[in-house]
Amino acid sequence: MQYIITAYDGENMLEKRMEIRPRHLENMTRVKGKVLCAGGILDEEGTMKGSMLVIDFAEKADLDDYLQNEPYIKEKVWEKVHVENMNVVILNGEKVGK
Repeated sequence: MQYIITAYDGENMLEKRMEIRPRHLENMTRVKGKVLCAGGILDEEGTMKGSMLVIDFAEKADLDDYLQNEPYIKEKVWEKVHVENMNVVILNGEKVGK
């Protein structure tokens, strides 16, 4: 199942976000091959204010484990985290789903 994770930082978290970012990226490499797309959500000035990930796990328990170990959650950088099921149809210009 694919999931879209949309997460928004708390107020004045940019410095802390950048401090934690290497651990956040390392956590994503822990699930190499599962992250289909990821990046920072930017404000009007181009400053990161959150994150978006499209991730593919066979079991919801794997998603839950990933999120429990996510440094931005553990360190309270992300204030709001929203997870929804997603059906990836096009990936890298290729049809992969229904």
